Amino acid sequence: MSSLSDRLQDIFAKLKGKGKLSEADVNAAMREVRVALLEADVNYKIAKDFCATVKERAIGEEVMKSLTPGQQVVKIVNEELTALMGGDSTKSNANKLITSSKPPTVILMAGLQGSGKTTSAGKIALYLKNQGKRPLLAAGDVYRPAAIQQLEVLGQRIGVPVFSLGDKAKPVKIATDAVAHARAHGNDYLIIDTAGRLAIDEEMMQEISDIRAAVEPTEILLVIDAMQGQDAVNVAAAFHERLHITGIVLTKLDGDSRGGAALSVKAVTGQPIKFVGSGEDIKALEPFYPERMASRILGMGDVLTLIEKAQETMDAEKMAKMEENLRKSRFTLEDFLQQTQEIRKMGDMKEMISMIPGMGKQLKNLEIDENQFTVVESIIHSMTPAERNNPSIINSSRKKRIAAGCGRQVQDVNRLLKQFEQMQQMIKRMNNINGGGTKKGKKGKRKGLRGMPGGMGGMGWPGF
Repeated sequence: MSSLSDRLQDIFAKLKGKGKLSEADVNAAMREVRVALLEADVNYKIAKDFCATVKERAIGEEVMKSLTPGQQVVKIVNEELTALMGGDSTKSNANKLITSSKPPTVILMAGLQGSGKTTSAGKIALYLKNQGKRPLLAAGDVYRPAAIQQLEVLGQRIGVPVFSLGDKAKPVKIATDAVAHARAHGNDYLIIDTAGRLAIDEEMMQEISDIRAAVEPTEILLVIDAMQGQDAVNVAAAFHERLHITGIVLTKLDGDSRGGAALSVKAVTGQPIKFVGSGEDIKALEPFYPERMASRILGMGDVLTLIEKAQETMDAEKMAKMEENLRKSRFTLEDFLQQTQEIRKMGDMKEMISMIPGMGKQLKNLEIDENQFTVVESIIHSMTPAERNNPSIINSSRKKRIAAGCGRQVQDVNRLLKQFEQMQQMIKRMNNINGGGTKKGKKGKRKGLRGMPGGMGGMGWPGF
Protein backbone atom coordinates (compact mmCIF):
# COMPACT_ATOMS: atom_id res chain seq x y z
CA MET A 1 0.00 0.00 0.00
CA SER A 2 2.86 2.39 0.81
CA SER A 3 4.40 1.98 -2.68
CA LEU A 4 1.08 2.87 -4.35
CA SER A 5 0.72 5.83 -2.01
CA ASP A 6 4.23 7.06 -2.85
CA ARG A 7 3.63 6.77 -6.60
CA LEU A 8 0.32 8.66 -6.52
CA GLN A 9 1.71 11.39 -4.29
CA ASP A 10 4.63 11.92 -6.72
CA ILE A 11 2.25 12.10 -9.69
CA PHE A 12 -0.06 14.65 -8.07
CA ALA A 13 2.82 16.73 -6.72
CA LYS A 14 3.67 17.53 -10.36
CA LEU A 15 0.09 18.65 -11.04
CA LYS A 16 -0.04 20.83 -7.92
CA GLY A 17 3.05 22.67 -9.14
CA LYS A 18 1.29 23.86 -12.31
CA GLY A 19 -0.60 27.15 -12.40
CA LYS A 20 -2.90 25.88 -15.15
CA LEU A 21 -3.75 22.40 -16.37
CA SER A 22 -4.21 21.36 -19.98
CA GLU A 23 -6.00 18.25 -21.15
CA ALA A 24 -2.57 16.90 -22.11
CA ASP A 25 -1.42 17.33 -18.48
CA VAL A 26 -4.42 15.35 -17.23
CA ASN A 27 -3.92 12.61 -19.85
CA ALA A 28 -0.24 12.24 -18.91
CA ALA A 29 -1.09 12.07 -15.19
CA MET A 30 -3.82 9.48 -15.76
CA ARG A 31 -1.45 7.29 -17.77
CA GLU A 32 0.94 7.32 -14.82
CA VAL A 33 -1.91 6.63 -12.38
CA ARG A 34 -3.06 3.64 -14.45
CA VAL A 35 0.47 2.18 -14.45
CA ALA A 36 0.75 2.75 -10.67
CA LEU A 37 -2.57 0.99 -10.06
CA LEU A 38 -1.63 -1.98 -12.25
CA GLU A 39 1.74 -2.31 -10.50
CA ALA A 40 -0.17 -2.34 -7.20
CA ASP A 41 -2.11 -5.39 -8.48
CA VAL A 42 -5.36 -3.52 -9.07
CA ASN A 43 -7.58 -5.38 -11.54
CA TYR A 44 -6.96 -4.10 -15.11
CA LYS A 45 -10.59 -3.27 -15.89
CA ILE A 46 -11.04 -1.49 -12.56
CA ALA A 47 -7.88 0.58 -13.13
CA LYS A 48 -8.98 1.48 -16.65
CA ASP A 49 -12.52 2.49 -15.60
CA PHE A 50 -11.21 4.44 -12.61
CA CYS A 51 -8.82 6.52 -14.71
CA ALA A 52 -11.52 7.17 -17.33
CA THR A 53 -13.91 8.47 -14.67
CA VAL A 54 -11.28 10.70 -13.08
CA LYS A 55 -10.19 12.04 -16.48
CA GLU A 56 -13.77 12.89 -17.45
CA ARG A 57 -14.27 14.86 -14.25
CA ALA A 58 -10.78 16.41 -14.28
CA ILE A 59 -11.12 18.04 -17.70
CA GLY A 60 -14.42 19.61 -16.70
CA GLU A 61 -14.80 23.38 -16.78
CA GLU A 62 -14.84 23.84 -12.99
CA VAL A 63 -11.38 22.21 -12.73
CA MET A 64 -9.72 23.88 -15.71
CA LYS A 65 -10.83 27.34 -14.58
CA SER A 66 -10.01 26.71 -10.92
CA LEU A 67 -7.29 28.75 -9.22
CA THR A 68 -5.81 25.47 -7.90
CA PRO A 69 -6.49 22.89 -10.62
CA GLY A 70 -3.93 20.40 -9.26
CA GLN A 71 -5.66 20.32 -5.89
CA GLN A 72 -9.02 19.94 -7.60
CA VAL A 73 -7.77 16.84 -9.42
CA VAL A 74 -6.50 15.35 -6.15
CA LYS A 75 -9.93 16.05 -4.63
CA ILE A 76 -11.58 14.18 -7.50
CA VAL A 77 -9.18 11.24 -7.15
CA ASN A 78 -9.87 11.15 -3.41
CA GLU A 79 -13.63 11.04 -4.03
CA GLU A 80 -13.34 8.35 -6.71
CA LEU A 81 -11.01 6.20 -4.59
CA THR A 82 -13.54 6.45 -1.77
CA ALA A 83 -16.36 5.44 -4.12
CA LEU A 84 -14.31 2.54 -5.50
CA MET A 85 -13.77 1.12 -2.00
CA GLY A 86 -17.38 1.46 -0.88
CA GLY A 87 -18.33 5.11 -0.60
CA ASP A 88 -18.33 7.58 2.28
CA SER A 89 -19.14 5.59 5.45
CA THR A 90 -20.60 8.70 7.11
CA LYS A 91 -23.44 8.54 4.58
CA SER A 92 -23.97 4.78 4.63
CA ASN A 93 -23.92 1.88 7.11
CA ALA A 94 -22.81 -0.62 4.47
CA ASN A 95 -19.41 -1.15 6.09
CA LYS A 96 -20.85 -1.93 9.53
CA LEU A 97 -21.66 -5.42 10.78
CA ILE A 98 -25.27 -6.45 10.24
CA THR A 99 -27.06 -7.30 13.49
CA SER A 100 -29.75 -9.99 13.67
CA SER A 101 -33.08 -8.99 15.18
CA LYS A 102 -33.10 -12.39 16.90
CA PRO A 103 -29.82 -13.14 18.75
CA PRO A 104 -27.33 -14.51 18.24
CA THR A 105 -25.98 -12.67 15.22
CA VAL A 106 -24.12 -15.48 13.42
CA ILE A 107 -20.92 -14.56 11.59
CA LEU A 108 -19.53 -17.27 9.30
CA MET A 109 -15.82 -16.89 8.50
CA ALA A 110 -14.64 -18.12 5.09
CA GLY A 111 -11.35 -18.03 3.21
CA LEU A 112 -8.31 -19.94 2.04
CA GLN A 113 -5.82 -21.54 4.42
CA GLY A 114 -3.20 -19.05 5.53
CA SER A 115 -5.37 -15.99 4.93
CA GLY A 116 -5.59 -15.25 8.67
CA LYS A 117 -9.13 -16.54 9.15
CA THR A 118 -8.76 -17.94 12.67
CA THR A 119 -6.83 -14.93 13.94
CA SER A 120 -9.38 -12.58 12.34
CA ALA A 121 -12.19 -14.45 14.10
CA GLY A 122 -10.45 -13.77 17.41
CA LYS A 123 -9.83 -10.12 16.53
CA ILE A 124 -13.49 -9.56 15.63
CA ALA A 125 -14.53 -11.25 18.88
CA LEU A 126 -12.29 -8.86 20.85
CA TYR A 127 -13.65 -5.89 18.86
CA LEU A 128 -17.21 -6.90 19.76
CA LYS A 129 -16.31 -7.56 23.39
CA ASN A 130 -14.81 -4.07 23.66
CA GLN A 131 -18.17 -2.73 22.46
CA GLY A 132 -19.93 -4.39 25.39
CA LYS A 133 -21.13 -7.45 23.43
CA ARG A 134 -20.97 -11.10 24.56
CA PRO A 135 -19.41 -12.99 21.63
CA LEU A 136 -18.86 -16.76 21.37
CA LEU A 137 -16.26 -18.35 19.11
CA ALA A 138 -16.93 -21.74 17.50
CA ALA A 139 -14.07 -24.02 16.38
CA GLY A 140 -15.30 -25.43 13.07
CA ASP A 141 -11.93 -26.23 11.47
CA VAL A 142 -11.47 -29.94 12.25
CA TYR A 143 -8.80 -30.58 9.61
CA ARG A 144 -5.86 -28.26 10.16
CA PRO A 145 -3.59 -29.55 12.94
CA ALA A 146 -3.96 -27.50 16.15
CA ALA A 147 -6.60 -25.20 14.59
CA ILE A 148 -9.00 -25.84 17.49
CA GLN A 149 -6.21 -25.32 20.02
CA GLN A 150 -5.20 -22.07 18.30
CA LEU A 151 -8.73 -20.71 18.62
CA GLU A 152 -8.98 -21.83 22.25
CA VAL A 153 -5.70 -20.09 23.09
CA LEU A 154 -6.93 -16.94 21.36
CA GLY A 155 -10.23 -17.11 23.22
CA GLN A 156 -8.50 -17.53 26.57
CA ARG A 157 -6.18 -14.62 25.79
CA ILE A 158 -9.01 -12.19 25.02
CA GLY A 159 -11.49 -13.56 27.55
CA VAL A 160 -14.01 -14.90 25.02
CA PRO A 161 -15.51 -18.43 25.36
CA VAL A 162 -14.85 -20.99 22.62
CA PHE A 163 -17.34 -23.72 21.66
CA SER A 164 -15.76 -26.98 20.44
CA LEU A 165 -16.79 -30.59 19.88
CA GLY A 166 -13.25 -31.74 19.06
CA ASP A 167 -11.75 -32.71 15.71
CA LYS A 168 -13.92 -35.82 15.18
CA ALA A 169 -17.26 -34.00 14.92
CA LYS A 170 -18.80 -32.88 11.62
CA PRO A 171 -18.43 -29.12 10.97
CA VAL A 172 -22.18 -28.73 10.31
CA LYS A 173 -23.03 -30.26 13.71
CA ILE A 174 -20.44 -28.03 15.41
CA ALA A 175 -22.08 -24.98 13.84
CA THR A 176 -25.67 -25.92 14.70
CA ASP A 177 -24.77 -26.93 18.26
CA ALA A 178 -22.82 -23.68 18.67
CA VAL A 179 -25.94 -21.67 17.74
CA ALA A 180 -27.97 -23.57 20.37
CA HIS A 181 -25.19 -23.03 22.93
CA ALA A 182 -25.06 -19.28 22.20
CA ARG A 183 -28.83 -18.95 22.66
CA ALA A 184 -28.77 -20.92 25.91
CA HIS A 185 -25.91 -18.88 27.37
CA GLY A 186 -26.97 -15.41 26.24
CA ASN A 187 -24.24 -14.81 23.66
CA ASP A 188 -25.41 -12.09 21.28
CA TYR A 189 -22.75 -12.87 18.62
CA LEU A 190 -21.48 -16.23 17.36
CA ILE A 191 -18.36 -16.28 15.19
CA ILE A 192 -17.83 -19.61 13.40
CA ASP A 193 -14.31 -20.42 12.25
CA THR A 194 -14.25 -22.80 9.27
CA ALA A 195 -11.67 -24.90 7.44
CA GLY A 196 -9.64 -23.47 4.60
CA ARG A 197 -7.68 -25.12 1.82
CA LEU A 198 -4.53 -24.14 -0.03
CA ALA A 199 -6.73 -23.53 -3.07
CA ILE A 200 -10.44 -23.38 -3.84
CA ASP A 201 -11.89 -26.89 -4.19
CA GLU A 202 -15.37 -28.37 -4.43
CA GLU A 203 -15.18 -30.27 -1.14
CA MET A 204 -14.38 -27.11 0.83
CA MET A 205 -17.07 -25.10 -0.94
CA GLN A 206 -19.69 -27.78 -0.37
CA GLU A 207 -18.89 -28.05 3.33
CA ILE A 208 -19.13 -24.33 3.99
CA SER A 209 -22.28 -24.17 1.83
CA ASP A 210 -23.81 -26.86 4.06
CA ILE A 211 -22.90 -24.86 7.18
CA ARG A 212 -24.45 -21.75 5.61
CA ALA A 213 -27.68 -23.64 4.88
CA ALA A 214 -27.81 -25.12 8.39
CA VAL A 215 -27.26 -21.96 10.48
CA GLU A 216 -28.40 -19.18 8.08
CA PRO A 217 -25.69 -16.71 9.13
CA THR A 218 -26.37 -12.99 9.35
CA GLU A 219 -22.91 -12.25 7.97
CA ILE A 220 -20.60 -14.31 5.75
CA LEU A 221 -17.21 -12.64 5.97
CA LEU A 222 -14.55 -13.60 3.44
CA VAL A 223 -11.02 -13.24 4.80
CA ILE A 224 -8.53 -12.26 2.09
CA ASP A 225 -4.77 -11.93 2.32
CA ALA A 226 -3.99 -8.50 0.82
CA MET A 227 -0.57 -9.79 -0.27
CA GLN A 228 -2.20 -12.15 -2.79
CA GLY A 229 -2.58 -9.33 -5.31
CA GLN A 230 -4.58 -10.29 -8.41
CA ASP A 231 -5.31 -13.73 -6.94
CA ALA A 232 -7.27 -12.04 -4.16
CA VAL A 233 -9.77 -10.80 -6.72
CA ASN A 234 -10.20 -14.30 -8.21
CA VAL A 235 -10.68 -15.80 -4.73
CA ALA A 236 -13.26 -13.16 -3.83
CA ALA A 237 -15.21 -13.73 -7.05
CA ALA A 238 -15.24 -17.54 -6.59
CA PHE A 239 -16.39 -17.40 -2.97
CA HIS A 240 -19.05 -14.80 -3.70
CA GLU A 241 -20.47 -16.81 -6.58
CA ARG A 242 -20.92 -19.84 -4.33
CA LEU A 243 -21.66 -18.36 -0.90
CA HIS A 244 -23.04 -14.86 -1.59
CA ILE A 245 -20.69 -13.27 0.93
CA THR A 246 -21.88 -10.17 2.80
CA GLY A 247 -18.53 -8.59 3.61
CA ILE A 248 -14.75 -8.81 3.39
CA VAL A 249 -11.93 -8.80 5.94
CA LEU A 250 -8.57 -7.77 4.48
CA THR A 251 -5.54 -9.07 6.36
CA LYS A 252 -1.82 -8.25 6.09
CA LEU A 253 -2.49 -4.78 4.75
CA ASP A 254 0.86 -3.82 6.27
CA GLY A 255 4.17 -5.39 5.25
CA ASP A 256 4.71 -5.96 1.52
CA SER A 257 1.07 -5.61 0.51
CA ARG A 258 0.72 -3.56 -2.67
CA GLY A 259 -2.80 -2.54 -1.76
CA GLY A 260 -4.47 -3.65 -4.98
CA ALA A 261 -6.87 -5.97 -3.17
CA ALA A 262 -8.32 -3.07 -1.17
CA LEU A 263 -9.13 -1.28 -4.41
CA SER A 264 -10.42 -4.31 -6.31
CA VAL A 265 -12.47 -6.69 -4.16
CA LYS A 266 -15.34 -4.28 -3.49
CA ALA A 267 -15.74 -3.55 -7.20
CA VAL A 268 -15.57 -7.25 -8.14
CA THR A 269 -17.97 -8.62 -5.50
CA GLY A 270 -20.14 -5.59 -4.85
CA GLN A 271 -19.76 -6.37 -1.12
CA PRO A 272 -18.15 -3.97 1.38
CA ILE A 273 -14.82 -4.34 3.13
CA LYS A 274 -15.80 -4.42 6.81
CA PHE A 275 -12.47 -4.84 8.62
CA VAL A 276 -8.76 -4.53 7.88
CA GLY A 277 -5.97 -6.22 9.79
CA SER A 278 -2.57 -4.57 9.81
CA GLY A 279 -0.44 -6.68 12.11
CA GLU A 280 -0.09 -9.86 14.15
CA ASP A 281 -1.21 -8.27 17.41
CA ILE A 282 -4.71 -9.35 18.48
CA LYS A 283 -5.72 -5.67 18.64
CA ALA A 284 -4.44 -4.96 15.11
CA LEU A 285 -7.89 -4.87 13.51
CA GLU A 286 -9.96 -1.82 12.68
CA PRO A 287 -13.27 -1.14 10.97
CA PHE A 288 -12.80 -0.19 7.33
CA TYR A 289 -13.64 3.38 6.35
CA PRO A 290 -13.21 3.93 2.58
CA GLU A 291 -12.79 7.70 2.92
CA ARG A 292 -10.04 7.27 5.53
CA MET A 293 -8.19 4.67 3.44
CA ALA A 294 -8.37 6.95 0.39
CA SER A 295 -6.94 9.77 2.50
CA ARG A 296 -4.06 7.55 3.63
CA ILE A 297 -3.29 6.42 0.07
CA LEU A 298 -3.05 10.05 -1.06
CA GLY A 299 -0.79 10.98 1.88
CA MET A 300 -3.41 13.12 3.61
CA GLY A 301 -3.15 11.21 6.89
CA ASP A 302 -5.93 9.73 8.99
CA VAL A 303 -6.42 11.92 12.03
CA LEU A 304 -9.83 10.45 12.94
CA THR A 305 -8.45 6.91 13.32
CA LEU A 306 -5.48 8.26 15.30
CA ILE A 307 -7.84 10.07 17.70
CA GLU A 308 -10.01 6.96 18.08
CA LYS A 309 -6.98 4.82 18.91
CA ALA A 310 -5.91 7.35 21.53
CA GLN A 311 -9.38 7.44 23.07
CA GLU A 312 -9.56 3.64 23.17
CA THR A 313 -6.17 3.09 24.81
CA MET A 314 -5.24 6.13 26.86
CA ASP A 315 -6.28 6.56 30.49
CA ALA A 316 -8.37 9.75 30.46
CA GLU A 317 -7.74 10.51 34.14
CA LYS A 318 -3.97 10.17 33.79
CA MET A 319 -3.91 12.32 30.65
CA ALA A 320 -6.05 15.03 32.29
CA LYS A 321 -3.67 15.18 35.26
CA MET A 322 -0.68 15.30 32.90
CA GLU A 323 -2.27 18.13 30.93
CA GLU A 324 -2.77 20.09 34.14
CA ASN A 325 0.93 19.64 34.96
CA LEU A 326 1.88 20.73 31.45
CA ARG A 327 -0.16 23.92 31.71
CA LYS A 328 1.58 24.70 35.00
CA SER A 329 5.01 23.85 33.54
CA ARG A 330 5.29 21.12 36.16
CA PHE A 331 6.11 18.27 33.79
CA THR A 332 8.22 15.60 35.53
CA LEU A 333 9.98 12.40 34.54
CA GLU A 334 7.11 10.56 36.24
CA ASP A 335 4.74 12.24 33.75
CA PHE A 336 7.13 11.37 30.92
CA LEU A 337 7.14 7.70 31.99
CA GLN A 338 3.33 7.60 32.15
CA GLN A 339 3.01 9.18 28.73
CA THR A 340 5.48 6.71 27.20
CA GLN A 341 3.45 3.81 28.58
CA GLU A 342 0.12 5.26 27.37
CA ILE A 343 1.38 5.87 23.83
CA ARG A 344 2.90 2.37 23.59
CA LYS A 345 -0.60 0.98 24.09
CA MET A 346 -1.71 2.56 20.81
CA GLY A 347 0.31 0.17 18.68
CA ASP A 348 3.06 0.47 16.08
CA MET A 349 4.62 3.93 16.38
CA LYS A 350 5.47 4.26 12.68
CA GLU A 351 1.86 3.48 11.78
CA MET A 352 0.61 6.05 14.31
CA ILE A 353 2.87 8.80 12.97
CA SER A 354 1.92 7.97 9.36
CA MET A 355 -1.67 8.95 10.22
CA ILE A 356 -0.56 12.54 10.82
CA PRO A 357 -1.18 14.55 7.60
CA GLY A 358 1.99 15.10 5.60
CA MET A 359 4.07 12.55 7.52
CA GLY A 360 3.69 9.53 5.22
CA LYS A 361 6.47 10.40 2.73
CA GLN A 362 8.81 11.58 5.49
CA LEU A 363 8.58 8.15 7.13
CA LYS A 364 9.49 6.22 3.97
CA ASN A 365 13.11 5.53 4.97
CA LEU A 366 12.78 6.25 8.67
CA GLU A 367 13.39 3.37 11.04
CA ILE A 368 11.78 3.82 14.45
CA ASP A 369 13.45 1.67 17.09
CA GLU A 370 10.68 0.95 19.56
CA ASN A 371 13.24 -0.65 21.88
CA GLN A 372 14.14 2.90 22.86
CA PHE A 373 10.84 3.04 24.73
CA THR A 374 12.12 0.18 26.89
CA VAL A 375 15.43 1.99 27.40
CA VAL A 376 13.65 5.15 28.57
CA GLU A 377 11.39 3.21 30.92
CA SER A 378 14.24 1.19 32.43
CA ILE A 379 16.29 4.34 33.15
CA ILE A 380 13.37 6.16 34.80
CA HIS A 381 12.42 3.04 36.80
CA SER A 382 15.98 3.02 38.21
CA MET A 383 15.47 6.49 39.68
CA THR A 384 14.07 7.28 43.10
CA PRO A 385 10.72 9.16 43.33
CA ALA A 386 12.66 12.27 44.39
CA GLU A 387 14.90 12.04 41.29
CA ARG A 388 11.93 11.60 38.96
CA ASN A 389 10.18 14.66 40.36
CA ASN A 390 13.32 16.79 40.53
CA PRO A 391 15.97 15.65 37.99
CA SER A 392 18.21 18.59 38.91
CA ILE A 393 19.40 16.66 41.99
CA ILE A 394 20.87 13.88 39.81
CA ASN A 395 24.63 14.34 40.14
CA SER A 396 27.42 12.14 38.74
CA SER A 397 27.27 9.54 41.52
CA ARG A 398 23.48 9.25 41.14
CA LYS A 399 23.90 8.84 37.38
CA LYS A 400 26.31 5.94 37.92
CA ARG A 401 23.86 4.28 40.32
CA ILE A 402 20.92 4.74 37.88
CA ALA A 403 22.95 3.37 34.94
CA ALA A 404 24.09 0.35 36.95
CA GLY A 405 20.53 -0.26 38.15
CA CYS A 406 19.12 -0.55 34.62
CA GLY A 407 22.13 -2.06 32.89
CA ARG A 408 22.74 0.99 30.70
CA GLN A 409 25.64 3.42 30.22
CA VAL A 410 25.96 6.79 31.99
CA GLN A 411 25.82 8.35 28.50
CA ASP A 412 22.29 6.94 28.09
CA VAL A 413 21.22 8.59 31.34
CA ASN A 414 22.79 11.88 30.26
CA ARG A 415 21.04 11.70 26.89
CA LEU A 416 17.63 11.18 28.50
CA LEU A 417 18.16 14.01 30.99
CA LYS A 418 19.26 16.37 28.21
CA GLN A 419 16.21 15.53 26.10
CA PHE A 420 13.95 15.97 29.10
CA GLU A 421 15.47 19.38 29.87
CA GLN A 422 14.86 20.49 26.25
CA MET A 423 11.26 19.33 26.51
CA GLN A 424 10.74 21.28 29.74
CA GLN A 425 12.14 24.42 28.10
CA MET A 426 9.82 24.01 25.11
CA ILE A 427 6.80 23.57 27.39
CA LYS A 428 7.68 26.78 29.22
CA ARG A 429 8.07 28.65 25.91
CA MET A 430 4.69 27.38 24.71
CA ASN A 431 3.06 28.44 27.95
CA ASN A 432 4.58 31.91 27.61
CA ILE A 433 3.42 32.19 23.99
CA ASN A 434 -0.09 31.01 24.80
CA GLY A 435 -0.69 33.52 27.58
CA GLY A 436 0.43 34.47 31.02
CA GLY A 437 -2.37 33.70 33.39
CA THR A 438 -5.31 35.70 32.03
CA LYS A 439 -8.57 33.94 31.35
CA LYS A 440 -7.93 34.29 27.64
CA GLY A 441 -4.35 33.07 28.09
CA LYS A 442 -5.38 29.96 29.98
CA LYS A 443 -7.77 29.09 27.20
CA GLY A 444 -4.97 29.46 24.70
CA LYS A 445 -2.61 27.30 26.70
CA ARG A 446 -5.10 24.50 26.95
CA LYS A 447 -5.71 24.49 23.23
CA GLY A 448 -2.01 24.65 22.40
CA LEU A 449 -1.03 21.75 24.60
CA ARG A 450 -3.84 19.55 23.40
CA GLY A 451 -2.75 20.25 19.84
CA MET A 452 0.56 18.46 20.30
CA PRO A 453 0.49 14.93 18.81
CA GLY A 454 0.40 12.52 21.73
CA GLY A 455 0.93 15.48 24.03
CA MET A 456 4.67 15.59 23.30
CA GLY A 457 5.10 15.28 19.53
CA GLY A 458 7.77 17.31 17.81
CA MET A 459 10.08 17.50 20.84
CA GLY A 460 12.64 14.92 19.81
CA TRP A 461 10.68 12.18 21.60
CA PRO A 462 10.63 9.13 21.81
CA GLY A 463 13.98 8.11 20.31
CA PHE A 464 17.47 8.94 21.45
